[in-house]
Amino acid sequence: MLFIYGLLVLMVFLWSFSFVLVDIAVDFIPPTSLALTRFLLASLSFLIVDLYLFIRRKQRGEVTSKTAEKRIYTKMEWIYLGIASFTGTSFFFAIQYAAIELIGPSLPALFVCLLAPVLITILALVFFNERLTKLKIIGYIIATIGGFLLVTGGDFRTLTPETPNFLGYLFALITPLLWAIYTIVTKKISKTRSNFTSLKYIAYFGTLELFIFVLFKDEFQIFTLNMVNPFVLISGIYLGIGCYVLGYFIWQKSQNELKSSKGASFLYIEPFLTLIFSIILNRSETILIWNIIGGIIVLVAVLVINYK
Repeated sequence: MLFIYGLLVLMVFLWSFSFVLVDIAVDFIPPTSLALTRFLLASLSFLIVDLYLFIRRKQRGEVTSKTAEKRIYTKMEWIYLGIASFTGTSFFFAIQYAAIELIGPSLPALFVCLLAPVLITILALVFFNERLTKLKIIGYIIATIGGFLLVTGGDFRTLTPETPNFLGYLFALITPLLWAIYTIVTKKISKTRSNFTSLKYIAYFGTLELFIFVLFKDEFQIFTLNMVNPFVLISGIYLGIGCYVLGYFIWQKSQNELKSSKGASFLYIEPFLTLIFSIILNRSETILIWNIIGGIIVLVAVLVINYK
C-alpha cells in the first residue's frame, strides 16, 4: 500500500512540474508544436514496447488469429477513442499550452485540477444515472461560488474580450470541460478494454491530430528545427514519457489498487505544487489571492460532492 502511495506522490510531482516546464519550453517552440513533440515521443515509446511484446509473443508461439480477434475494437469504441484523443490529447494540450504561454502555469493547473472533478460529476449524473443527493446539491452551490472566484479573481471584467489576458483565461477555462468529456468517454471504454491499450491508441490518434494542427498553423518547419533543440527534446521526453506514459501508468495502477476517491485526492494538491514550482523558478504569473481562495473553496466543494 505504501508503494502505490509513493508512486502517486511521484505522479503528482511529475504532473505539477509539467505546467512550469511548458511555460519555459514555449519560449523556444510554439504550444502546438510542443504538444506534438510530447505525443510523438510518447507514441514512439508505445511502438517500441509493442514491438518488444510482439517479438516475445511470437517466440512463445502466442500470436494467433483468435487472440488478435479479441483485440479488435468495435466501431463505437473507435469513435470513443477518437473523441478521447481530441478532448484529452490533441485539442486539450494545444489550448492548455497556449493558456500557459499567455497567463502562466498556475491558473491553468488550478482550473483543470479543481473544476474538472465538478464537471465530471455533473456529466456522470447524465450519462451514468448517478443519484443527485442533497449533499451533492450543497457541493455544487459551494463549487459555483468557488468557481466564480477561481475563474474571475472576484472581477467579472476578467472574462471580457477587452482584457489583456482574455484569451488565456478562455483557453484555460475550456480545458476542464474537455478533460471531463475525456474522462467520461474513457470510462465507457474501460468497462470492456485495457486502459493501457486504449491509452496507446489515444496517443497515436492524438499525435496524428496534432500533426495536422501543426501543418494547418504552418509550424512544421519550426517543429522540425526544434526537434534537435536539446531543451525542447528533453522537455518532450519529460512530458511524453514521464508525464504521459509513466504518469498515466501510475494513475491506472492506482485506480486498480485503490478506491477512485483516494487516488483522485492526490490530484487536488497538484495546482498548489505547480504554484510553488512557479515561484521557485520565478515564472511570471497572473494569479491573484482571490483565485487561490476560490480554488480552496472549489476543493472543499469537490470533497463535499464526493463524500460518502
